[in-house]
Amino acid sequence: TVEPLEYYRRFLKENCRPDGRELGEFRATTVNIGSITTADGSALVKLGNTTVICGVKAELAAPAVDAANKGYIVPNVELPSLCSTRFRSGPPGEEAQAASQFIADVIENSQIIAKEDLCVANGKLAWVLYCDIICLDYDGNILDASAFALLAALKNVQLPSVTINEETGLSEVNLKQKNPLIIRKHPVATSFAIFDDTLLIVDPTAEEEDLATGTVTIVTDDEGRLCSVHKPGGSPLTGAKLQDCITRAVTRHKEVKKLIDKVIKSIKPK
Repeated sequence: TVEPLEYYRRFLKENCRPDGRELGEFRATTVNIGSITTADGSALVKLGNTTVICGVKAELAAPAVDAANKGYIVPNVELPSLCSTRFRSGPPGEEAQAASQFIADVIENSQIIAKEDLCVANGKLAWVLYCDIICLDYDGNILDASAFALLAALKNVQLPSVTINEETGLSEVNLKQKNPLIIRKHPVATSFAIFDDTLLIVDPTAEEEDLATGTVTIVTDDEGRLCSVHKPGGSPLTGAKLQDCITRAVTRHKEVKKLIDKVIKSIKPK
């Protein structure tokens, strides 16, 4: 279409979108847990065509001096050139860096994992979780898909038990005995695109993001509490509109949590 924005407006007037969804409707969401056997935890999430895979690799390291009883969580979001023509290969672009920072903020604000749980021996040894999130197909709303993939992958992580030998002072890893991570909170992101400064549509596609006058992402936890509101510029939002977004985000949280629980239950050995 020569006038994509006009084309969209005609649909939005009728309270629907060109792909047939209502304004407050998410695309079909699927999650596959434990898809990478070489990682310590992994998940593949599809949000319509947007496909994201997250692999978690655990390593042992010395804790920081000022946080002797804490481990580390290091997230990294990659948007390689294979996922969309809008990205070039080479060092991470602005959008990938912003997504990585967003995921780091979600981990910090939601307290998804207590970093104290990653400590093996105070001041001597702690786990480092490298969470690599790679986009395989980019069709908008990368933040929701990345946050979902991270949560599902962390719930899949099994860490071997580690003890420190008193005599030698060396760590001994028992690969036969593995324990899951304690997931303390389940943060879920819900993104909206703002059209013509007033209309809110949920789970925007890449085309909708390009045409929108702004975007906003709300992250909530199990108790419906806000973990973060990510609004990178664009149209301002009234308090009432923001409240609408939060209400929708709380409903979405229940849907996502139900989906993760169902998938985890289905892969548990009988």
